[in-house]
Amino acid sequence: MLVLKFGGTSVGSPAALEKVLEILKDPVRREKVAVVVVSAFSGVTDGLIDLSRRAVSGDTTYPETVAAIKKGHLETASHFLAGEELDAARENLEGEFSRLLGVLDGISVLRELSPRSLDLMMSFGERFSASLIASIFCAKGLPATCVDSRRLVKTRGDFGKAVVQEEETFPLIRSWYGSQNGQVLPVVTGFIASAADGSTTTLGRGGSDLTAAVFGAALDAEEVEIWTDVDGIFTADPRQVKNAFPIDSISYEEAMELSHFGAKVIYPPTIQPALEKGIPIRIKNTFNPGFHGTLIVKDAEPSTYPIRGISSMRPVALIRVQGPAMVGVAGFSSRLFGSLARRKISVVLISQSSSEYSICFAVLPADIPSAKEAIMEEFDREIGRGVIDPPVIEENFSIIAVVGLGMKRMTGISGRVFYALGRNDVNVVAIAQGSSEINISVVISSHDEAKALNAIHEAFFLATVRSVNLFMIGVGLIGTTLLEQIAAQREILAESHKIRINLIGAADFRGMIFDLEGLDPRKVRSLLHGEKAEGIEPLSLPGFIERMEAFNLPNTAFCDCTASDDIAQSYAEILRAAIPVITPNKRANSSPLEYYKTLRDISRERGTPYLYETTVCAGLPVISTLRDLTLSGDRVRRIEAVLSGTLSFIFNNYDGNKTFSALVREAKAKGYTEPDPRDDLKAMDAARKALILARECGMALEFSSVEIEPILPEACIKAADVDAFFKELEKSDGAFEERRSRAAKEGRALRYVAVIEEGAARLSLREEKAGSPFLSLVDSDNIVVITTDRYSTLPMVIKGPGAGAQVTAGGVFADIVRIARTLV
Repeated sequence: MLVLKFGGTSVGSPAALEKVLEILKDPVRREKVAVVVVSAFSGVTDGLIDLSRRAVSGDTTYPETVAAIKKGHLETASHFLAGEELDAARENLEGEFSRLLGVLDGISVLRELSPRSLDLMMSFGERFSASLIASIFCAKGLPATCVDSRRLVKTRGDFGKAVVQEEETFPLIRSWYGSQNGQVLPVVTGFIASAADGSTTTLGRGGSDLTAAVFGAALDAEEVEIWTDVDGIFTADPRQVKNAFPIDSISYEEAMELSHFGAKVIYPPTIQPALEKGIPIRIKNTFNPGFHGTLIVKDAEPSTYPIRGISSMRPVALIRVQGPAMVGVAGFSSRLFGSLARRKISVVLISQSSSEYSICFAVLPADIPSAKEAIMEEFDREIGRGVIDPPVIEENFSIIAVVGLGMKRMTGISGRVFYALGRNDVNVVAIAQGSSEINISVVISSHDEAKALNAIHEAFFLATVRSVNLFMIGVGLIGTTLLEQIAAQREILAESHKIRINLIGAADFRGMIFDLEGLDPRKVRSLLHGEKAEGIEPLSLPGFIERMEAFNLPNTAFCDCTASDDIAQSYAEILRAAIPVITPNKRANSSPLEYYKTLRDISRERGTPYLYETTVCAGLPVISTLRDLTLSGDRVRRIEAVLSGTLSFIFNNYDGNKTFSALVREAKAKGYTEPDPRDDLKAMDAARKALILARECGMALEFSSVEIEPILPEACIKAADVDAFFKELEKSDGAFEERRSRAAKEGRALRYVAVIEEGAARLSLREEKAGSPFLSLVDSDNIVVITTDRYSTLPMVIKGPGAGAQVTAGGVFADIVRIARTLV
């Protein structure tokens, strides 16, 4: 025997009802179906509540809305029925809608809307739908009759969320069902019931699920099927968590916890009658009937994950009561929660400090005035004497509940939850965990709800998958190369290493573009550089950062592939928002020492990665090596380095076969220099790198303290443009050749080397003798020679390509992947 319930979306349109008919006509199911419970058409109950409020306020336009609701039902009737069947359905609907208008007229005249009157108003939705659906079933070859559940389901005399009296209800249902001939399918009104005096009551929003469970329990059904518009209970709300997936089976306790904290697939009280009788409940999708759905049973199959699911509830308000009179006083909690219970205020969550100095609890926002009044009234004397503070009320919070029987006695669950939240800058305001260990609940700002759900869901259900939501500025040579590398490696990272890189935002001087579904790295440059491309906005650095923060995505990271001072100055703001920064831009770390320290401090104190390996020697592991040496207790005594790929190329190839100016032209042609080669030959870039290395070794240096030996004559530097520069440089070829040949006669060669030691940094053109590691360089290689206490006899040498888009972008890419590896 099966009891089936179809929700509002399952009966709310002709197309949906066609699906319901297909389900009920299935030969296997049809033989087992004992009762069908139906809800009001989708949106009708909300409409009836709105009508009631309008009528009590004196709004006289409610008949027009009633006519619109009636029209919708009549259109559904006309779709399925014709002739006498349609006439009968119309007559029945006319009668019900006439009664509805009579109730509304009474509310309007009396200007009073009691809970009793509101329940009566809300009952019309199911009365409309059940009678019409029964007529449609009959017309389509499925003999059925409408059953008003108010005759059978009895409740206490409370309204809005009445409690079913099982001892009275179950015998009525059994007696009624025993009188049926079994040939006609009962179509029962969900949601509504009646009190002892016959007045109409309702079972709370979602109460049709409870109606089905009550009929199932009374009739000892084999299973209760709840048909809705989703594939079952999901691991999280799929509207907020794209990676959520249906749960195959779940225990009664787990389902109650998830539904209590916001999983709207099933109404929480539904589970109790089924649990008492051990009747399984299955959640099915009307629009995907072949899917197995979620089975709710006493002993569910153990989950392959540490938790079963995550749910959220919002909005909630927190009320805090505190004061010295609470400490060690027996009965205080009883008085507090008793005062709330007398006003029928439901407390959603409770958290108390171990000192007993304060109690914090969550209620729905609608209950705030009544809760405050109850507390002030109960503790009037204590508040007057100043030994208890007036209640403190804070709003706009959400509760995130992490649920699963598998959490029992499993270590590390709480740690994983709070690491995922902390890593994403989600502040936890209150915590509650029961001794049953089935639920960890945290209160957070509603603003962070989606981010928190995604972060926790990924930590538990995608623990082997690490994702980064990337925002990037700069699609020049390095940026474009990085995008190409991401596109080429994306699938391999996802499949082989379980790392996902989602490019959410990108920008350069031409504009910025965002897509929460992810941008195609291959198309970003053409989009930004295209003419009037759709979705492109004018570039605004504050706007880009504001949008990145407003998206509030978990595992967000920011990548700066520019050489911009302005963007570098924004790193502190970004890091304070708990967004990691990855950059090859040297401007931040070579800016005033105080700013460099600020960035390092924010990163360390907040645990937010700040990765800048590529600011020195592109992809070579120089900074990370220095850091590891320092952390392991070694002391850096001296660093000697060739830090400019441009200068390395020029001097590596300056052997007398070509003039100095010819080599500079060649370097420019190969793309080794900036558009104006003076930017490289002034050695400012190399000086910035030397300063960064010095600071990484703990030296408190400013850029002005770095000694830079000029390479170029003053006339070259002051030349009006690049062409004029080369003309002046050609005039200096003789002087350069004279210095080169003088060194060559002594078996030496020129190299431009940075030296960092004893708290100072200097760069100079040196004459290196045979055997010098600097003479082993080829093309545009960089080299860093590190002498430490441990590496004193034989210094450590790091050598390789230190410039070029491929190696620099590759280093940035490696830092992005490193961000993914820091995730839970």
